[in-house]
Amino acid sequence: MKVTHIPFQKTGFFSKMMLDYLEKNEKITPFYNHFPDFDGFQHQILEKEKSFDLQTRITLYNELKNQYKSFEVSLKTAENIELLQAENTFTITTGHQLNLFTGPLYFLYKILSTINLCEELSQKFPNKNFVPIYWMATEDHDFDEINYFKFKGKKVTWNRHDGGAVGRFSMDGLNEVLEVFSAHLGNSKNAVFLKNLFSEAYLKHKNLADATRFIANSLFGEFGLVIIDGDSAPLKKVFSPFVKDELLHQTSFKEVSKTISELEKEYKIQVNPREINLFYLDQNQRERIVFENGLYKILNTDIEFSKEEILEELENHPEKFSPNVLLRPLYQEVILPNLCYIGGGGEIAYWLQLKQFFGAISVPFPILLLRNSVQIISTKQFKKLEDLSISNEEIFLNQHALISKKVIENAAIEIHFGEKKVFLQHQFSELKEVAKKTDITFVNAVNAQERKQLKGLEMLEKRLLKAEKRRQDDLVQRITSIQNEILPNQSLEERQRNFSEYYLEYGQTFMESLKSSLKPLQLEFTILEL
Repeated sequence: MKVTHIPFQKTGFFSKMMLDYLEKNEKITPFYNHFPDFDGFQHQILEKEKSFDLQTRITLYNELKNQYKSFEVSLKTAENIELLQAENTFTITTGHQLNLFTGPLYFLYKILSTINLCEELSQKFPNKNFVPIYWMATEDHDFDEINYFKFKGKKVTWNRHDGGAVGRFSMDGLNEVLEVFSAHLGNSKNAVFLKNLFSEAYLKHKNLADATRFIANSLFGEFGLVIIDGDSAPLKKVFSPFVKDELLHQTSFKEVSKTISELEKEYKIQVNPREINLFYLDQNQRERIVFENGLYKILNTDIEFSKEEILEELENHPEKFSPNVLLRPLYQEVILPNLCYIGGGGEIAYWLQLKQFFGAISVPFPILLLRNSVQIISTKQFKKLEDLSISNEEIFLNQHALISKKVIENAAIEIHFGEKKVFLQHQFSELKEVAKKTDITFVNAVNAQERKQLKGLEMLEKRLLKAEKRRQDDLVQRITSIQNEILPNQSLEERQRNFSEYYLEYGQTFMESLKSSLKPLQLEFTILEL
């Protein structure tokens, strides 16, 4: 195993907002609280200590004990659940959808970043406890986003009726998915592990939330990961005062809208708020709550409430009120003694819209940390890159740019006409001096001729490069092949591949290598040679 790091900027896959955040650009500083470094965590701990009450800890502890009662719990996870009762215990949290068989690779990177950060903080602050949390997005209803994973370039898809919160979905149809998946795996020791993991998760649990908990617990339980399902009446009872505020005052809409008006001057806005950022959750349905003509209505249904009726519904059935993407972060921060949220670029982007809202309702805004990103490259692939003189940074270049760069480097002739363009411009500069002594029409003619000849040189340069690419066709094909292997569909593999591809080849060594290579606070892109 060999680990190297490059700046996120060098990959070309991260937004201006994320790069500015990592560089502490003054344009982005008004939108976050403390930066993800040890000094930031010191301040965050002090803020959270003052605001998080013991009763919420007790409710959280009891609910976690209830959620885990049907699962085998590792000693480390059991210890972490117990520690959550203590006032010197804090959480580091990541969240993710309930993707089929974990979905894309970055699911692993999120959770391992969270686990590793807790270990780093434990060493830095030995008098505090730090518990890694995986928040399951059980209340999502975007089934099309989670009903598949990619294995060796092909989709493995779960087809079933869609409706309501995905965490409550039954496992209907997943035995057929297992048959399809198994046919691609073979019968090696690692293949048997993957088949058993899939089978135990999806064929022996009653719903998608439990199946996902089983998988995450199997992969990360030894590191003390605590998995939480927010689709819970006791936890939502704790959150209900904020739901009431949302229903009556729409504070999130007002405050986030103010932030957006400032943030959009420099950056693309990730999520726009609604006047009420809540869903009504019932069996097989999760529909938006809207306020129209003095009534609270549930879209796409005949259900409606007066003000008094909806507050009574909240009091009696808090579990039926489901936060959307903008309120879910608040829900998390209210029920967890949390210091930091770890997410991808898109997630951090919408969290950055929320600081002013958190301030308005007096909830500490957490530290935001861009998760680790990893490019896995086999030793054989590294050898090919070395033979082609492709550096770590060059791997991520646009394919056309990479091929052109390497063809030019390997050409026996001069491909660039830079010197010729400079010489031509010098000649026309002298001619322009002459032209100034005549009339404006001649000056215009000289300028037009200069543009024409420069364009002609550029066209010849492109034709020469194209001809050289044909001459170096073997090099072009080798570059194309290796980059396509490493970056499927010209995107980061972490968004394309499922962990099972690498587990099939490397087994538990793959997980161990990832765990040891990820440095959350280093804030750099990881390249891992296996």
